[in-house]
Amino acid sequence: MGETRFNPLQKILAFAAIVEVGTGLVLMIDPALVVALLLGVSVAADEIPIGRVAGIAMLSLGLACWPNRQGAQSGLAALRAMLAYNMLVALYLAYLGTVGSLGGLLLWPAVALHAVVALLLIWTSRHDRLAKN
Repeated sequence: MGETRFNPLQKILAFAAIVEVGTGLVLMIDPALVVALLLGVSVAADEIPIGRVAGIAMLSLGLACWPNRQGAQSGLAALRAMLAYNMLVALYLAYLGTVGSLGGLLLWPAVALHAVVALLLIWTSRHDRLAKN
């Protein structure tokens, strides 16, 4: 098994990185649109900068986990960062949709996407560790 092979874990990390970079860019450009589509609420003008800061953070996370030319990320650090992000965002968005009674067109698809990515990261990282032993 070659080190430069684009394995399933690297594919999931690359997919998650692309999604976060894209979402981060849209948040930086128009945070009000993202909030409306995700939570179904409008954003006050003084909250726009916070949305842009969140966009910058998401863009940075995606870039930190971006694969290199051989298809490899920075390894364990990328896995930990993307796993923590996806697990916590799925839980928080689900909380907002249930207890917080918020919800826009994209809320539950976003919950599902983040939960599936987190589960795939866990599953493939376990499978990857077992294959190396």
